[in-house]
Amino acid sequence: MSLFQRSVVSELLSHAGVVFSTLVVVWLSVLLVRLLGDAAAGSIGADVVLGLAAFSTITALPTILIASVFIAVLTTVSRNYRESEMVVWFASGLSLQQWVVPILRFAVPATVIVAVLTLMISPWAYRQIGEYRVRFEQRSDISRVVVGQFGETQGGRRVFVAEAPTGPDDELGSVFVREIDDEEGGRISVVTSNAARVQSMDNDDRFLVLDQGQRYDIVPGSAEARIVHFDRYGIRLERRDAEDAEAAARERANNITKARPTTLLLQDATPRADGELLFRLSLPLVMLNLALLALPLGAVNPRLGRSGDLILAGLVAMLYLNLVNLLRSWVADGQIGFLPGLVSIHLVVALLAFWLLRLRLRLRIPRSATK
Repeated sequence: MSLFQRSVVSELLSHAGVVFSTLVVVWLSVLLVRLLGDAAAGSIGADVVLGLAAFSTITALPTILIASVFIAVLTTVSRNYRESEMVVWFASGLSLQQWVVPILRFAVPATVIVAVLTLMISPWAYRQIGEYRVRFEQRSDISRVVVGQFGETQGGRRVFVAEAPTGPDDELGSVFVREIDDEEGGRISVVTSNAARVQSMDNDDRFLVLDQGQRYDIVPGSAEARIVHFDRYGIRLERRDAEDAEAAARERANNITKARPTTLLLQDATPRADGELLFRLSLPLVMLNLALLALPLGAVNPRLGRSGDLILAGLVAMLYLNLVNLLRSWVADGQIGFLPGLVSIHLVVALLAFWLLRLRLRLRIPRSATK
């Protein structure tokens, strides 16, 4: 490897490392805020937040790597133009065409990594995320309780908070439960007790058994109220209404294609499987095309402002990724075939990169020489 290629590859790696670490930190920050909010609302368990964050980050790595490589090539080329280092390389007998080899040395390994992530690792991570959520859905209400923290189930119709247990046979201490029954005119029930435990029946039904407490029933808009004092009171757990079951089934149906191994997608001839397969095969091609496209897009005039060129390059990359997602949905809906959808967009972008590079390499005759 020549001095020129070592210099370019080293700078590309440095810029890509900075961009990659920054994007990962930003992604994790936004993701953790969302997951912690879901945990506080009772949608997921607090004990699976870190696991979900790790697997979700794995699924986002291909996109982060694509953005990192594109920005690294773009900023490296534009910096060489801006600081007149490109003039030195041109004076040494090199041209912009010689940049293709070191850029490929840098981009091809990254493309292989993206291919491994999209074809094998990301589907596995999606399966792990699905298993986390399914296991949490199958857990009883009592297992979702965090002592001293409000939690909710059944879409917010049941809200509870509990204290630490004091008795040796109790799983929870003092318990407060507020429940809304839509089948009885929106009746609101408030239950308090001194202790609680879980009891399983012979038919495998599970009940939260409350000891020594009171139940207050009121109907909004009515003066009727009822107060019941009890020594023992049971609340059935793990009962989900049809709406919740349908929503959960719909969410799993939407995510099951992402979680399927690539080998199964190849065996499946449905349009939905073809759309997911097109997306997985497209991401490595997007990586390679954007790396080559960044070369002519980064070749800027150092005397002019660079903001416009960088904004244009960012818009081109966003348009490319959005078109890939659009083709994915078209193939999944059967509006276009798999092979035309896969070849068309990537061939157009590759030809665009080649045309822009030829345009940058073409020498313009001075105006005075044409007169």
